[in-house]
Amino acid sequence: MEYYVYILQSEQSGVYYKGYTSYPVLRLEEHNQGQSRYTSGKGPWEMVYLEKMPDKRAALIREKQLKRSNINYIKWLIGQDLNIVSLFILS
Repeated sequence: MEYYVYILQSEQSGVYYKGYTSYPVLRLEEHNQGQSRYTSGKGPWEMVYLEKMPDKRAALIREKQLKRSNINYIKWLIGQDLNIVSLFILS
């Protein structure tokens, strides 16, 4: 099974949300349909970052790193080559 870490940005407030999943497109739909406690009512959400991980453990570790990262790092990361969001999400 493949795992990914992702960053969502609220189109309403600009706030970022970080998580991990095996199904990026489905997970974005779930967030936008209010099926996640934290993101419910704060969208719509746009997936702005997606990074493939070698396994679930690596995804969990990377998710924790992202959740501790400051806003400047997150903004920088979104523009890097590791970001494969354009391969999954059509704008």
